[in-house]
Amino acid sequence: MPAEPSAPSPAVALKVPQAPNTPARLGLGLLVALVVGSVLGSGIFGLPQNMARGAGAGAVLIAWCISGFGMLMLALTYQMLALRQPLLNNGVFAYARALSGDYVGFNSAWGYWVSAWIGNVGYLVAAFSALGYFFPAFGDGNTPAATVGASVVLWLVHFMVLRGIKGAAVLNGMVTVAKVVPLLVFIAVLVVAFQASTFSLDFWGNAALPPVLEQVKSTMLVTVWVFIGIEGASVYSSRAKRRADVGRATVIGYGICLALLMAVSLLSMGVLSQPQLAGLKNPSMAPVLEQVVGHWGAVLVYVGLILSVGGGLLAWTLLAAESLFSPANEGVMPRWLTRQNPHGVPANALWLTNGMVQVFLLITLFSNASYLALISLSTAMILLPYLWSAAFALRTAWRGEGSLPAGSSQHRAADLPVAALACVYCVWLLYAAGLQYVLLSAVLYAPGAALYYGARRGLTKPAFTSAEKIALAALVLLAVVAVAMLGNGSLAL
Repeated sequence: MPAEPSAPSPAVALKVPQAPNTPARLGLGLLVALVVGSVLGSGIFGLPQNMARGAGAGAVLIAWCISGFGMLMLALTYQMLALRQPLLNNGVFAYARALSGDYVGFNSAWGYWVSAWIGNVGYLVAAFSALGYFFPAFGDGNTPAATVGASVVLWLVHFMVLRGIKGAAVLNGMVTVAKVVPLLVFIAVLVVAFQASTFSLDFWGNAALPPVLEQVKSTMLVTVWVFIGIEGASVYSSRAKRRADVGRATVIGYGICLALLMAVSLLSMGVLSQPQLAGLKNPSMAPVLEQVVGHWGAVLVYVGLILSVGGGLLAWTLLAAESLFSPANEGVMPRWLTRQNPHGVPANALWLTNGMVQVFLLITLFSNASYLALISLSTAMILLPYLWSAAFALRTAWRGEGSLPAGSSQHRAADLPVAALACVYCVWLLYAAGLQYVLLSAVLYAPGAALYYGARRGLTKPAFTSAEKIALAALVLLAVVAVAMLGNGSLAL
């Protein structure tokens, strides 16, 4: 296990070592926009239906309390690690690697990358589903016309990002501001239209819904999906102007996103009843607002969704490429992924990422994979990277590792419970996701071992340690079981 790095105190304006060929650095505002832009993608626009389809208002409120608190602990964990471990960049990868070695670090980066590009497929399906409101040929986002349109958008974004990380981040900031406007209009209108009697009707569910605990569990993958991206500033920590801004951006972005997500979800339950919301077509914000103000409300939401998905696609394209580039620089992914173009963009990582998005767009055309299925799988893939980050934070706090600013004893006293609660929350998420998504995740995690072996082959030490061989064998066994179950129909996406 690698030794923990020691570093100077990052209390004030610590400068981060610059990545090669990247003179432009990201300040606090752009880092906050990266967090908000990656969190507020398509998920918030389908939130009223996604939450209500399996839960009443009481269970939804409990779910937000659990998820809001759990994600706050996770956000504070990333903030703490940004300060305590200033030499570890691309936190999702580096924290897992420092916790349990190269193969776990690789899997964390691999899982995060797969989650990112599958999520981008979901974004494109959602965008063209929204355009289907205006142009019926796009249908639910997985028709031939939608696939062609999504492919064009994908490669336009690809070549835009190739022109420079800083420019793409600035554009993402502008889009993030633009897409928040329709959300604020929606919230303002629903505050006026809210009816307490509608909100309290069947507060704990009805005969069609399971017990409250099961209702809460049914919302967990949705609440995680809409919060994925909270670690965005941490992934881009090597490109931040100041290390302290990474943690600040994470917490500020969390606060903005939580307020918007809870308002959209809970206010909707005061306008339409749970069965009405559950039966809506996504993006369900559109029919909710249309119910209150008429046709223009639906148009506003669809335009907002298209803007939002554009920003989310841009933000996640940046994050996905970076999640391959950093591990490749550390020797746990193939060296060809380290190549940057003259603008400092990890070009090969970007080509591989968007190539996979293109392949899956074609798969959605022939399999009719739904938006909800895509986001559930994307969410399941990121649960282990979150858990490894939280576990590393717990070990860091328990052992008193890492550098600390002034008042270190007080800071350390707060670190331990925060990291412990973040771990508990991540374990709860794995439980709530259920065996189905654990098995499906194994199918996507297992092939990564070939890429890892290729990157490590030829080194003086074996590619896998004894413990890593055992972990790999267990992972392959789960994947084989999952494939067999997919084949006989007992497991489905």
